[in-house]
Formats: sequence, C-alpha cells, structure tokens
Amino acid sequence: MDIIYPARLNPGDLIGITALASYADPVEMLRSTEYFTQMGLRVEIGQSLFREYGYLAGTDEERARELNDMFQNPEIKAIICARGGYGTARIADLLDYDCIKRNPKIFWGFSDITFLHQAIYKNTGLITFHGPMLSSLNNRSLHPLTLAGFQQLFSPIVMGYTEEISTLTSIVEGTASGAVVGGNLSLIVSSLGTPYEMDTRNKLLLIEEIREEPYRIDRMLRQLLQAGKLTEASGIIVGNFHACVPNTDQSSFTCEEVIDHYLKKANRPALAGFDIGHCSPNIAIPLGLEAELSTEKKTLLWKRAAVI
Repeated sequence: MDIIYPARLNPGDLIGITALASYADPVEMLRSTEYFTQMGLRVEIGQSLFREYGYLAGTDEERARELNDMFQNPEIKAIICARGGYGTARIADLLDYDCIKRNPKIFWGFSDITFLHQAIYKNTGLITFHGPMLSSLNNRSLHPLTLAGFQQLFSPIVMGYTEEISTLTSIVEGTASGAVVGGNLSLIVSSLGTPYEMDTRNKLLLIEEIREEPYRIDRMLRQLLQAGKLTEASGIIVGNFHACVPNTDQSSFTCEEVIDHYLKKANRPALAGFDIGHCSPNIAIPLGLEAELSTEKKTLLWKRAAVI
C-alpha cells in the first residue's frame, strides 16, 4: 500500500471541526476553538456539534456526510475531531474512501476515533494523527506539551518520544521498527472480524485505555493475543491506562500486572509509560508512519516527518 502524507498547515488555513461519535457540549467546544485561532487558523464548525441523537452527535448518515463533505471541501485543510465517546464504527461503512484518497488532508483525534484512523489507513494509506481533541482542550490548566503537539502540523518535524517527557519502563527488551498503528484498546478489539480489522504484522502497536477494570483489560488483551495481533506486531507501545482500577473490594490483579502478563507472553519488544491517551499531557503522534522503538535507549523515534 502506498502511504499518503497530508500537506502541512499554513497560517490562515481553514480547519473543520466535527463530532463523529458522541454529542458534544457546543459551548465548551466553541470555547476550545480559541486555541486554533491563536495558531492563526480559521475554523469551520460542523453541524454535528449542535446535534443530539440519543448518545450520538446526529444520525450515522449525518455524521458520515459531514466528514465526507469536509474531505471533499478543498478549502478545509485539516479535520479536527471535537470528542470521542462512542459511535465511529457505525459510520465506517458510510465513508467515501475514494474521496478521502483523492483529497488527503490532516485528520486528528483519539479514543473512539481509533476506529476511523484504522478504517482510513486501511482503505487509503493516509497518515493520520492520534492527538487531543476539543474536549481535551477545555481544561484551563492545559499542559503545554498537549498543545505543543499541534506544531507538527505546521512544519516537517520528525517526532520523537524520550524520557524527557515521562519515565518509560521496559516490559520486554529489544528494538523494533514498523509503522505505528493502534490507539484505544476497546476499539482495536471491536475491529476484529470486520473489514476494518487492524493489521499489526510488522507494525508497532499502540494501546491505551480509560476506565476499564483490570479483568476487562485482561479479556481484551487475551483476545488480541489469541487473534495473533500481539505476536504479529514488531513491538508494542503502552500508552496511558487512565483510571483502569477495580471498582470493587474483591481481589484483583492491577492493570499493570495484566499488561505485563500478556505482553511477556507475546514476547515482542514492549515499552510502557507513554503519556499518550486520556492523560495530561496527551502527547500527539502520527499513525501509519514508520518509527523505531528501543527499550535499551527508552525511545520511540519516527523516521520522517508526517506532513509535506
């Protein structure tokens, strides 16, 4: 598959904001757009931010049409997701992947957006970005590294993650290379058996999660192991597992113990402690782009810039 690199942003460019999963609080979302105007960008707000359909930001058809229209609109240079929640898998069949391939541009989000990162990458080869959404920017004490991640969209920066950002812990020793894929663990597992099933062969697999008890993490990692997704990966990047603790007084393994158990079974180079996911800072990274993971150096280094 040929890899497609999106074009970098320039001051004055127009970006589209869309809610592709759960509905968003429009007041909070609109407040967060100030960060983009401060970057010198113009903002177009999708109607999905003002829709509420059950737990979704509009019907599947409305949300898919909005994303298709934003990709087709030549004035929009980047698409930033407002929030995650639930619902992106429902629109994967409705996206115009030929249109996306003909009109490549920056696509940015995380959490439930994981399903669309994978669907777009699998059908087009477009490099996308796992990064903080508008819902992540509502915090008035926003960590500067969370905001700094957007700078990779304006210039051909070669991204890297070292212990200057956070302490990294080796689970399985070794060095591994490959395109970085993955994101939210629940969404990765939900893709199994679908046309959008994540291909981890010779890839660096990123996993992160929020508010799942250790036994549920166990169930998901066991399924990935039995499906061959952990053993086929060249290496594994363990992001933040926020609030993944038992919610009862019954005996339980810790989340860290569960992760160690399965990654040691997979026996692929694995490094934990990355501030990637539902955390502060939330470090933004490109997906689909070749990188190298080293447990000895405790680094994750990409091999080229994600934008052209």
